[in-house]
Formats: sequence, C-alpha cells, structure tokens
Amino acid sequence: MSNCIGIDVSKASINIHIAKNKQDLVLENSIKGFRSLISKLKKIYKKEMENIVFIFEPTGSYSEALRKYSSEQNIKCFIINPKQFSNYAKALGVEVKNDIEDARVLSKALHLAKDNQIKVPVYNEDIEHIKELMSFYKFTKKQTTQQKNHLEALTSKDGDNFSIKELKKSIKESKEKELRIIEQVQTLIDSTDEYKIAYDNIISIKGVGQIGAIVLLHLFLKYPEANQRQITSLTGLNPIYRQSGTSIQSGYKIAKSGASLYRSVIFMSVLTAVQHDKNFKSFYERLKSKGKHTTSAQIAVMRKIILTAHSLYKNNRKYNENYNTHEASDME
Repeated sequence: MSNCIGIDVSKASINIHIAKNKQDLVLENSIKGFRSLISKLKKIYKKEMENIVFIFEPTGSYSEALRKYSSEQNIKCFIINPKQFSNYAKALGVEVKNDIEDARVLSKALHLAKDNQIKVPVYNEDIEHIKELMSFYKFTKKQTTQQKNHLEALTSKDGDNFSIKELKKSIKESKEKELRIIEQVQTLIDSTDEYKIAYDNIISIKGVGQIGAIVLLHLFLKYPEANQRQITSLTGLNPIYRQSGTSIQSGYKIAKSGASLYRSVIFMSVLTAVQHDKNFKSFYERLKSKGKHTTSAQIAVMRKIILTAHSLYKNNRKYNENYNTHEASDME
C-alpha cells in the first residue's frame, strides 16, 4: 500500500502521511495546499503518480474542497466512513488520537475499501449548489423557529413591547429569506430539463410538496447508483435491532444516521399522504391494525414515500394511485 496517501482534514489544515517514504506533512486546506501536495508527490512517485490513492474521511464542508480538487485532477480516492475508520483505529490499538496519527492510520486503511469505493470522486456543481442552498434554508428555518419560540415566551408574559415588535419584524424577514432561498433552488432546477422532469415526477406523489421534492431530488442526484436499501440508509430510515445481553431488548429503531433534513421534511408529507392517497392510507391503516405504534407506522409510510419517489426517479414516471412499488418493511 505504498501508493496510499492518508489525509486528515480539519478546518484550516490537512495532515498528510505518505506511505511510500513514511513522511508526515501539514499543509493548508486550500487549493494552494493541494497544489503543494501534488508537487511533492510528483517528486516522490514520478511515473507512479497515476496509482496514488487519497484516503480521507468526509468532514462536511471542510473536505469538499479536497473532493472537488481530486475530481478535477483525476485523483482516485477512498472516502472512508467515519464509523468504519474509528472501528479500524481501535482494532489497530490506536488509543491516543491526534491529527498526525489519524493520517497515518488512514494511509493503512485501503484494504477496507470495496472495489467500487476506490475511484475519482464525482463533483457536480449543480448538486453542490442545491446542497449549499438547502443547508442555508435549514439554518434560516432554525433561526425562524427560535425567534418564534422567544416571541411566544415574551407575549405570554406580556413582555417588553420593543422586543416583541423587533422579533415580529425579524420573523417576517426570516420567512421572506426562506422563500428567496427556495426560489433560487427552484430556478436552478427549472433551468435544466433533466432536473425539471425528475422534480415533476417526484412532486406528483400526493403529500410531497416543493421542499420535499427538492431534498429528494438532491438525494437521488447525489447518489445516482444507490439502490433502494442504500437510499433508505442514506436517509437514516433503515431499521436497526438493539439488544443488550440476553434479556434486555428494545426492538427495532431507525438508525438516524443519514441527514436529518430528509426525515424532517418528508415526515410532513406523511400527514397528507395517509389522508389523501389510497395506497399510503391503506398501508398506514394495515400497520395500525397490526398494533403498530402511530409513530412507527408514520415512519414506515415515510420510508415508503421515499422509495416510491426513488422508483419514479429511476423509471422516469409520474405517480398515480395504481402505481405499484415495493412496500417499505413494517416497523416493530
């Protein structure tokens, strides 16, 4: 594994371990730093440069620049799951973790990758723009909710009039900002036929509104090769079974390992779908008749909505109540 470059990514810097000569480096987490790294690697690997593999964890926005640069420079990467890396480090007996040590361990982790996980990253500007806009929308929405809660608390105790007036003004501005963000995303989708058709197919599901269709479209565009099981996992709706010892069992729960935005948005679609669509309504009622808790039944419907949307996206079809899809598995 002398072709492996372990990279621990942080906000301002990247710690690097080059397996071939066991060299440790610290560079800026920037284009300038990446160029400096490539310059050093060319001197070390020469004609073997095409065989190098960057191994790093996805660290949100901090690792996006490296992923984008790797895509542009045609550099193969193994972007390792953080939990998988953590377990691997423990298996190696690495107890005192720091950035340099992490980079060294990452450089040894290539054998954990499946063949399809070692590849040049795909970087799509449109998908990243949608992601950034929706993250901004989520942030703004959270601010609006916090202001509403504060306003409610002040109003209930007949609080300071100036504070109440300013909060009302701020809430109005925040809501207007939310609308502008969504309009920006919608403009981006409408400008590309491929995105517009896929969006129209997804939003044809009863209960799925504009924001729900946007977040699902982003999910499907970002992971175009994902199957239905993987899509379920990416939204954190895959059921997991928890057991402690031989006698204490808590039953099935959802993993919640995916982005919370998918779950929070699509959950609102469930309430409409179980009232106005015969498929989702009968599915929900069947679960309830089996004694399922209301929340468990709603989560199962949420999963079914996402899988139905994925099927429509893959098959380029609009939804109707006679549309047949694989049902989401029942939750215990």
